Amino acid sequence: MEEFLKLKKEQSDDCRGWLEVLGNIFFAFFIIFAIAFALSFVDRVFEERQAAARSLGVPVWHSFLGIETAAAAPLKGYEVSQVSISGSSLTVAPGETKTVSVSFQNIGTSSWSNSGPNFVSIYTYEPKYRTSSFADPAWFAADQPVKLSESSVAVNKVGNISFKLKAPTKTGTYKETFALAAEDKAWIPGGQFTITINVAAANTDIKAPATPSAPSSPSTNTDGYSATILIKSIKKTIKAKGGETITFTAGFKNSGTKTWNSRSIKLPTVSIASSDYKNSSWVDSSTLVSKNDVSVAPGEMDLITFQFNAPNKKGSYAIKFSLAVDGVSSVPGGEIEIPVEVTSDAPEAQTSPKINSDEPTVSYIDEPTIRVGILIVDEETEDKVDVTCESDFDLIDGNGALLAEVEKNDEVEAFYKNGKYWFNRGKGLESTSFYLRFVPDTANAICTVTNFDRRVTRSSANADNQFRNVLELRYNEPNNRTWLINELPAEYYLRGLAETSNLSHLEFQKTLITAARTYAYYHFERATKHASEFFQVDAYADQVYNGYGQEVRTPRLTQAVQETVGYIVTYNNETAITPYFSRSDGRTRDWSEVWHGEVPWCVSVPTPSDVGKKLWGHGVGMSASAALSMANDGETWDEILKYFYTGIDLIKKWK
Repeated sequence: MEEFLKLKKEQSDDCRGWLEVLGNIFFAFFIIFAIAFALSFVDRVFEERQAAARSLGVPVWHSFLGIETAAAAPLKGYEVSQVSISGSSLTVAPGETKTVSVSFQNIGTSSWSNSGPNFVSIYTYEPKYRTSSFADPAWFAADQPVKLSESSVAVNKVGNISFKLKAPTKTGTYKETFALAAEDKAWIPGGQFTITINVAAANTDIKAPATPSAPSSPSTNTDGYSATILIKSIKKTIKAKGGETITFTAGFKNSGTKTWNSRSIKLPTVSIASSDYKNSSWVDSSTLVSKNDVSVAPGEMDLITFQFNAPNKKGSYAIKFSLAVDGVSSVPGGEIEIPVEVTSDAPEAQTSPKINSDEPTVSYIDEPTIRVGILIVDEETEDKVDVTCESDFDLIDGNGALLAEVEKNDEVEAFYKNGKYWFNRGKGLESTSFYLRFVPDTANAICTVTNFDRRVTRSSANADNQFRNVLELRYNEPNNRTWLINELPAEYYLRGLAETSNLSHLEFQKTLITAARTYAYYHFERATKHASEFFQVDAYADQVYNGYGQEVRTPRLTQAVQETVGYIVTYNNETAITPYFSRSDGRTRDWSEVWHGEVPWCVSVPTPSDVGKKLWGHGVGMSASAALSMANDGETWDEILKYFYTGIDLIKKWK
């Protein structure tokens, strides 16, 4: 019995020993697991703090331990979103000075100022406070190029920085980094930007003709004037024959502090060589175009279209023009350089000057750009538009910011909801507070609204969902609805009208087109009829406009447009409103019979071909059926117009 008990005790001791060993093993595994988990957590936190530190411009260990740095504190109410930059990549000659303009939206919680203890400016960066090889004497300090242009910028508003870079004498490629800062307060997150600069000797392959300057004139004070070029209708080298007319549109943002009134595009200097570029549309030998139709406030953008001739001789050219505003002959940032490749010499007949010409000098205006309301975006298109273009196109917001560069035939979905404009270019939903513009790289290229098909939703014979040039998605609060607006040159607008068939008499088509052109230009000048909805003519309520599809189906109408280009109806040298309607009943009506008041050119005239017929329409102005009858009887378009609109003149307003 004693031996048995001794054996049991030994077995019990062995069991306890094994249990202790197993317990120690499990405890060791637990400690290893806990250490691994802790290391993983620390590594993840370190990566997050490291990313935060980089975005705020502070040492990593400051961010990890939560230490604030006086020169670069986390946010403190400051944060920006870069809107635009005029020169992220530059090519300059040694010693040449270039102006760079950058726009930032204030998306923080503190307003900005260019004075006081925490004024906003830019510093050299990477490394901070370095001495730049591109420092210009105009800089505020050696490591601080310039302060904020505006005296103050509220939250959600846009501020601008404009400064000069003077190239060093040493050629090569440089990268210059700058950062936005609130003085003694913070490096502002989102405010860092880098400019790539190629300093190169003048390229002898660029055959810009010698341009001896005219006698110098007193310099103009440019304080408060600054521009940023946001849009170029043609971004690549333009290929053209010698003497060929080139049409170019540029979008200039007023990035200064002064409102623009009179704007013009000029040659940088008056020169003998200007005759190489001079187009018949120019105001004078050095001024391409002038505008004073509206004022352009700081932060707003102005689209200016101008024409020039390709140089006569074959070769490569860098043609320069500059923006002039209110007496400032060259606004900083408004210089535009257009590369042109002339593929063949101009014919001798084009280059030889006329001798003793008695032709009077005629002054023309630029062809107007018409804004057409083409579609109310509602349940017909599921409250959105899907847009693609036949050329590469830019998606730009209403503040001029480039949101996306889209390749041709790629599609962008866009809609307005809850105070935001949303878009999807294949990278998920993105948004902006400003309206959206689809701008083709090739002027007047065709864009398609792929989810709009009139055959499906309106039982029409044609889809008519293609439109030339720019499309704009814009919400208007007074009517609580969103429009798709087509912005295009007036003559292309006329090609897309569906006011007559392709088979009607050409003289009648020319009559109708001239009346339609005048009607559109009348509302372009006044911009009041649909001002609350941001366009000038309605594609349905005013003149029926179907866009590019109609242009394809009615080539004879395009001929009528081309043969009357620029002609409008005037009365006492003022644009005359030109109402027209389908058919009369033997006479047209005085304006006063229908709408009250007196319009001296809209008086009742007999229409013998309409006698016995029923009146279709308001009856004022021109009866389309009577005008067609007159054309069939041999009357010309100008004779028909002067019959229906008493005492008018026909003036060629643009070419």
